[in-house]
Amino acid sequence: MDKFIKKERVTYLLGRLPVAVSMFGHGFERMPKLSGFSNHMVQQFNNAVLPLALVEVFSHVLPFVELLTGVLLIIGLFTRAAAVLGVLIMLALIFGSSMIEQWENVFTQIIYGLCFALIYYFEPYNYYSVDRLLKRGHHL
Repeated sequence: MDKFIKKERVTYLLGRLPVAVSMFGHGFERMPKLSGFSNHMVQQFNNAVLPLALVEVFSHVLPFVELLTGVLLIIGLFTRAAAVLGVLIMLALIFGSSMIEQWENVFTQIIYGLCFALIYYFEPYNYYSVDRLLKRGHHL
């Protein structure tokens, strides 16, 4: 039984980390070229019904939120909140991708959303995390 529990804990970590590193990478890579990223995104939405001012604000905030989500998931801090934040990011991206008819992006974003949902649901197996260390310290 003990081996089974350990396997589930490692499996959870192995599922959490790829999503975490992807989100971290998205945010980290966009930070140094934030203006260029924003300009490209605004240009993509030039013919969409969304106000370009909203797209511009979103494009400046998105990398920071992606980076934060990635960092929280990498270290396993506020894991459930980070998973919810990840789903909210995906909902915004799915909506935006739908507005410019980028259906292949929608599919990818749905997969990310499902991964975040699984991270949330299976969080009781989040053994290798700061969350667990904080809970353990709280009980002492």
